[in-house]
Amino acid sequence: MSALRVTTVRQSNEEATGTVLFLHGSEGSGEGILARIKEHLGDDWQFRHLRILFPTAPVMNYTPLGGAAANVWFDRHRLSPTVPECLESIEASMEMLKQLIEKEIELGIPLHRIIIGGYSMGGAMAMHLTYRMFPRVGGCFAMSSFLNDSSIVYKSLETNTEDPLPPLSMMHGDSDELVPMEWGAETLKQLQRFGVKGTMTIARNVPHELCKEHFINLTRWINNIVPHL
Repeated sequence: MSALRVTTVRQSNEEATGTVLFLHGSEGSGEGILARIKEHLGDDWQFRHLRILFPTAPVMNYTPLGGAAANVWFDRHRLSPTVPECLESIEASMEMLKQLIEKEIELGIPLHRIIIGGYSMGGAMAMHLTYRMFPRVGGCFAMSSFLNDSSIVYKSLETNTEDPLPPLSMMHGDSDELVPMEWGAETLKQLQRFGVKGTMTIARNVPHELCKEHFINLTRWINNIVPHL
């Protein structure tokens, strides 16, 4: 498994007082997510007080591609809520991402001013990282994303002692055929059962892709969770 490379974005010379970790989808890259943000918003993202990290997933053999190598956060048997999770690959990526977050803490960023999120597979990885390893971060977001029905995230929350848990912002397109909106809604419902306070914003006539509406809503949410000091 290869090491992570990270694209970092800062908007000003201000000292960062918070961090956003944004994880891409399967076969994507950190640079690719940043390019889509520029495409939709015309700039790198306007947070004068935050450092934004766009890591690229390690290269691993990916079963849906016939075992070919790809930049993915974890392997999976197929894209379905009913299959078991490939935990070995999930755990390996969590350990690599843990190092990024610990580095931010070493730089002086408190956990409650760190937000973890992502798109599609990256959103799933963000929910694993947040609710299993860092339940004291400021918040989590998941765009066009999911957890499998038997996810270890749910099992971990059964014994959770953190109160409150980080809030969750989910965004989905109602025309998503790859990860149906109903799958995302069921994920949110299950997390709410365990005390996660979350919302889902629906983009009309949007398939499985990032859209401007999602980024506008996400920007507003991040500024509310980790405001400028």
